[in-house]
Amino acid sequence: MTKIVFLDSDTMPEHLPVPSWADEWINCPATPSDTASAVKALADATLCITNKVKITAAILQKSPKLRFVCVAATGYDCIDLQACREHGVTVSNVPGYSKQSVAEGVIGLIFALRRSMTHYQTRARQAWSNSKIFCVHGAPILNISGATLGIFGHGAIGGEVARLAKALGMNVLFGEHRGRHDIREGYVRFETLLAQSDVISLHCPLTEATRGMIGHAEIAHMKPGALLINTARGPLINEEAVLDGLKSKHLGGVALDVLAHEPPAAKHPLMDYDQDNLIITPHVTWASESGVNNLKQGILANLEAFKRGHPIHVVS
Repeated sequence: MTKIVFLDSDTMPEHLPVPSWADEWINCPATPSDTASAVKALADATLCITNKVKITAAILQKSPKLRFVCVAATGYDCIDLQACREHGVTVSNVPGYSKQSVAEGVIGLIFALRRSMTHYQTRARQAWSNSKIFCVHGAPILNISGATLGIFGHGAIGGEVARLAKALGMNVLFGEHRGRHDIREGYVRFETLLAQSDVISLHCPLTEATRGMIGHAEIAHMKPGALLINTARGPLINEEAVLDGLKSKHLGGVALDVLAHEPPAAKHPLMDYDQDNLIITPHVTWASESGVNNLKQGILANLEAFKRGHPIHVVS
């Protein structure tokens, strides 16, 4: 019997079509993060889909029938890969599905911050009707062309962001790993990217090496007025340091599509910061119509491939 469980199906804006060969398919809208809830949801499951619900050694130990995990995302930091190997569980992800969606989202955020769009939306509503001239001046408006974009992460998304940025006339730098002394061709030192970039965009996987990679010291090393964009994983940045950088005006602007804890607490300090140079969106840059469709097709392809005995996009 093939039982498939989607542990957090509400992460998709619409339900997936059920494969004809599945004997049972269960959509769990949002399985709580504790072990007991996941084990209960996975009772008798042979295959599971998860976006952010963690699959740990403790869960695997109590889910003996589980043989395949499909991560409904590109990043798979929610999976204990070593434990999966030890329990004979294959893990696949969906690479590249959101490349265009996220890259276009990043370019949009660069425009919004460089051209102070949220500031001028506010000014239009509050001051334009009372203006004695045809326009309302305020925050600086900076061109995109000629600015330097620094990218950490040279995967599919980082590469597409670079391609679009170059088409707009931006200079593009790719940053080397922090502390690496042998600099690869096409990269610059970590510190060089910080010092030379007008905009920094993060496109790294979350690992122990990248966790907190942008903190107080790194922000201090950035150009005064530089922009920081994170559409990858929240814990790549130190949120307290980012807030301090905004308040001190050393950071000219910040755009975040991800936070360290999602959903954030009701009184999150960054959510309470009410200036126009901070843009926060609820982890949706991936979710264009084409991005969602690509993800659906990728999940179904992974399930079909495992069913045929030839799994694809294996990360375990």
